[in-house]
Amino acid sequence: GGMGMTHGNKKTFPRLADILGFCSPEQAVDVGEKVLLVQRDYGDRTNRKHARLKYTIEDRGLEWFKNEVEQRLGYKLEPARPFKFTDNSDRYGWLQDSFGKWHYTMYIASGRIKDTPDLPLRSGLRALAQALCSPSSSADRPSPYGVEIGDKGDYRFTANQNLIICNISSEDKPLVEKYLREYKMENKRHSAMRLNSLACVALPTCGLAFAESERYLPSLITLLDKELEENGLRDDAITIRMTGCPNGCARPYISEIGLVGKAPGLYNLYLGAGFAGERLSKLYKEAANEAEIVAAIKPLLKSYAQDRNKDEKFGDYLI
Repeated sequence: GGMGMTHGNKKTFPRLADILGFCSPEQAVDVGEKVLLVQRDYGDRTNRKHARLKYTIEDRGLEWFKNEVEQRLGYKLEPARPFKFTDNSDRYGWLQDSFGKWHYTMYIASGRIKDTPDLPLRSGLRALAQALCSPSSSADRPSPYGVEIGDKGDYRFTANQNLIICNISSEDKPLVEKYLREYKMENKRHSAMRLNSLACVALPTCGLAFAESERYLPSLITLLDKELEENGLRDDAITIRMTGCPNGCARPYISEIGLVGKAPGLYNLYLGAGFAGERLSKLYKEAANEAEIVAAIKPLLKSYAQDRNKDEKFGDYLI
């Protein structure tokens, strides 16, 4: 809801969250309930385009909202504690936990697990699940955390549409790596921009979409990959997100490169958001087609590669 807006209606806009304060884990459900109650009592029920919580806070102010929440809680929230997000992407590749188990996060384009002529993804994941089954177990059992693959691991899904092969022993890790190679499922085949991409489903599934998203973003990234390679940026993480309409389900307004569908084949191009999602982007070009999008981004990538400061992110460089 915080990302949604309507084309041509300046009274609607994406908005980042505000910090109310700090609560303990034991208080979290109570605080969440009271936030909902304030919105229930004061949210705009006369205008659907103005009904979101963000507009209630925008209109009445954060202090007012905080006071209303605390009145219902019967206690004060603690002052916010320091924190810092450095990114909001997934941690790709292998990670080992404190129990010695291994977890492999793999990129799934738009979260769509299917076989294509270039990538037998569905077949590969099924073959891996079967390989990790001991004779006494069966694959694809339901799990509260994902899908158990026999008794030797499970599949879990991330908020960024990707998949984690979880709870793999050191003994079984080479087996997983074998299947990742054989079925071309390794992350290294993708540029860092593709690994940091996100798209909504859009056409033909979503009736709100004005333009393609899930089915189009991969081919656009392929065009941009050429520019990344030429400028030595293939392994530099740059976020790019696309939606088929301005409701912002793939969170394009907090992406360093954001594309929002306006009509078939035409997108509003947004640039300059924070890599970690801490800053909204700005509208850079309206109703751009593919050639115009590539032409707009191409010189920016070249300039970024040549003139950026050490460790400077693309969105920070643009502003």
